[in-house]
Amino acid sequence: MITSRRQFLKGMSIGLGSLGMFGLEQKEAEAAFAKKRGELKNSTAFEIARDESYWFHAQQAFDIDRSIINLNNGGVHPAPRIVIDAVKRYMDWSNGAPVLNSWRYMRPRKELIRKKIADMFGCSPEEIALVRNVTEALQIALLGLELKAGDEVLTTLHDYPSMKNALLQREKREGIVVKTFNFPYPPENLSVLTDLFEKNITPKTRMILLCHITNLTGQIFPVKEICQLARKHGIEVVIDGAHAFAHFEFKQKDLDCDIYGANLHKWMMAPIGTGFLYVKKDRIKDIWPLFPAPDPLGDDIRKFEHVGTQPEALKLAVGEAITFHNGLGGTNKQERFRYLRDYWAKNLEKLRGVRILTSYSPEQSCGIGTFTVDHMDIQKLSRVLFEKHKIYNISVGVPKDTVGIRVTPSVYTTLRELEIFIEAVDHYVTNGLSS
Repeated sequence: MITSRRQFLKGMSIGLGSLGMFGLEQKEAEAAFAKKRGELKNSTAFEIARDESYWFHAQQAFDIDRSIINLNNGGVHPAPRIVIDAVKRYMDWSNGAPVLNSWRYMRPRKELIRKKIADMFGCSPEEIALVRNVTEALQIALLGLELKAGDEVLTTLHDYPSMKNALLQREKREGIVVKTFNFPYPPENLSVLTDLFEKNITPKTRMILLCHITNLTGQIFPVKEICQLARKHGIEVVIDGAHAFAHFEFKQKDLDCDIYGANLHKWMMAPIGTGFLYVKKDRIKDIWPLFPAPDPLGDDIRKFEHVGTQPEALKLAVGEAITFHNGLGGTNKQERFRYLRDYWAKNLEKLRGVRILTSYSPEQSCGIGTFTVDHMDIQKLSRVLFEKHKIYNISVGVPKDTVGIRVTPSVYTTLRELEIFIEAVDHYVTNGLSS
């Protein structure tokens, strides 16, 4: 939660430039926000998610391009001003004397960032490796765990290509076997997903690659149940948390996992090129590092960070992103994401031929939503939305034969921007793409 009024306002970047734009002095702005916080102190996250005056302050925290409507925040999220300012500050200081400032002073300060991430995830700092993205995090595990020819790895058709490519390379090079399966979207309930994994496990299954939440339709998986199922069979589980961390609330104990990788430049809104790998302490020794380390089979989590010289400024600025996240409140943020998803999805589903491919159930989804329109060229609709309306979105191929548009608004997205999107889709669904 917010530690102080002044700290939160700084985090929201309601600085002199922004304040001048609205004709307010800083003290007046602080007083106004304090009043709003007072009004909402007994409100639930559900109520706060629907209070536009609360989210106005979050909207002003970003230097984003309002000449487009960005509905693809799930790809790479813009960082708030406080984070970008920190990156510049750390970069400038490092550049003054890199071998001294970066190596001697900045590099050791990563330990506090490691601790802050561990606190959020609910684990020991000695179980968190600071990496550049979730691809690096998971390929450490997928390529570093011992497998032999004939061993099977199980995953779904919806898992991310970079991760599957790591497995397919091992298949070609080492003779492991990669098995995939599809699932209904959305499923009737989470048990459907657990049951499918159980059905596809064989005596040769040695590893499961599992998305915490998929990038295609935003389907949340029952990670704890699948991890416990796999453990009974002696199967490793590697969790892809690219879209999960700082998107919705959970801790490691809620997942009961041994290996988990995540981006920080998506829903944590940290600098591009930041992520983490969690490995349970007693499992670190079982994974070879992606880049050779002095003690490759040791149990120091830092063995996974031997990638040579890198910009330490990016990792240190994660601290500001965590402050921003905590200032908003993780639960408030989660409920805002769900509110925005429901806002556009429940309006679009009223249109003829529109199908929402994402469950509305809170246990199955959060801020990511995907829709399709029967008998319409979805890729063309995606292009037209940007070319004619400057609504940036992404079309996705959902296995096996569905193309949808994935929609990921964020805390800076206004309801009016979503209304423009809804109106545009309504127009083309009603009148056709040539109109």
